[in-house]
Amino acid sequence: MSRKLLIVFSVVIAIGMLATACSGAQTEVPATASTGEEVAPAVETVEVIKTVVVEVPAAGEAQPPEIIQAAGYGETLQAILNRGKVVCGVHTELLGFGYLDENGRNIGFDIDLCRAIAAAVLGDPEAIEAVPITAADRGPVLQTGEVDVVTRNMTWTSKRDAEWGNFTWITFYDGQGFLVRADSGVTSLEEMDGATVCVTTGTTTERNLATAFGDAGLTYEAVTFEETSAVYGAYEEGRCDVATSDKSQLAAVRAGFQNPDDHLILDITISKEPLTPAVPTGDAQWLDIVKTVMWGLINAEEYGITSANVEEMKSSENADIRTLLGVEGESDWGYGTLGLEADSLAQAIAAVGNYGEIYDRYFGTEGIAFTLDRGLNNLWTNGGLIYAPPIK
Repeated sequence: MSRKLLIVFSVVIAIGMLATACSGAQTEVPATASTGEEVAPAVETVEVIKTVVVEVPAAGEAQPPEIIQAAGYGETLQAILNRGKVVCGVHTELLGFGYLDENGRNIGFDIDLCRAIAAAVLGDPEAIEAVPITAADRGPVLQTGEVDVVTRNMTWTSKRDAEWGNFTWITFYDGQGFLVRADSGVTSLEEMDGATVCVTTGTTTERNLATAFGDAGLTYEAVTFEETSAVYGAYEEGRCDVATSDKSQLAAVRAGFQNPDDHLILDITISKEPLTPAVPTGDAQWLDIVKTVMWGLINAEEYGITSANVEEMKSSENADIRTLLGVEGESDWGYGTLGLEADSLAQAIAAVGNYGEIYDRYFGTEGIAFTLDRGLNNLWTNGGLIYAPPIK
C-alpha cells in the first residue's frame, strides 16, 4: 500500500470512530403515549464518513529544486528594454575595428558586435549608443556600469577579469608586435636595444614591453600616451624609433599612413592577446546574453548561414540550424531563460552577418579597411581557433 493511500485510510477510520463516539452521547427526549405512559424514544445512529485526500510525495520521488537567481539577475536587460538602446564603450579612431565613416557613422569589427547584440535584444541593430572611450577608460566604465558592454579591442587577462568585469568570449586572437621604419634596418628585438618606443599607457602592451625588454636584458625609453592616435602621431613625427601594440592594430595604423610601404611590422610576437567584449559584473543573465550572441555568429559561419540566406535556412533539413534560427516547434536553446525571442540570433545574423562576414567586411581581400589574413581567426574547422559551444 502506498504511503498516500495509507494516510487516507487512517483518516477515514479516525473520523468514523469519532462519529460513533458522538452518537452514544445523544440526548433522549421522553415521549408520552396515548395511555399516558412514558415510552422509550427511538434512537437512530448515523455514521458519518468524510474522505480527506492528502497529497504526500511517494517515497523516493524527487522534487524539482527551487531556482533562486542572484541579486541583479535580469536588471541590465530590463534597463536596456526601458531605454530602447544598448550602450557600448567603443573606439572611434582605430581603422577596421572602431572608427567613423565619411558620414560620421560608427563602423568596424567591434562596432558590428555591438550592433549584433542590439539586434538580438531589441530587434534593431541601430539601437545603440556608441560611447567613445580611451584604453584607460575601459576598466572604470565597466566597474561603474557606465556602459552595458565594452566592444573595444580589449585583451582578456586574469587580473582584468577579477577586477574590471566579466569577459565574454574571444572574438579575435592577436599578439603584440613592433612597427618600425623600413629603412631602419631593425629586424630583431636585440636591435631595438636603447630605442625610444611609443606605447599606449594603461594597457597590457605597456607591461608586455617592459617584460620583453627586461627578460632580454635590453633597455628602452617609453614615450607614453593615453590616446591611440597620439601614439602613432608621435611615431610618424619621428619622436620615437618604434611603435608597439597588437599586430592587428599596427596593421590598421600602417594602412592609414600616407606611405604604408615605408613602414614594416616585424615578424616578432611577444605576447598572447585574446580580444573579447566584456560586461559589468553583477548580472549573470546579461553575461549569458552577450556570450550567446557571439556563439550564434560563430555557429552561423560553421553552418553556412549568412545575412542573405537566413530566411531560406529556416527551412533547412538540419535541426540544429532550425533551432539556432528559432524556427517554431524546435527546441528552446535558452532564449526563454535569457528573456529573448526565439529568433533573436536570426535577427543578429540578418543584421550584421555571421562571424566570417564581419571579419571579411573589414579585413578581407575586398574589405573596406585593410587586408589582414585570418590566421588564428579562422574557424576551428579551417585550422584556426574560432570555436563556440553549440546552440541547443
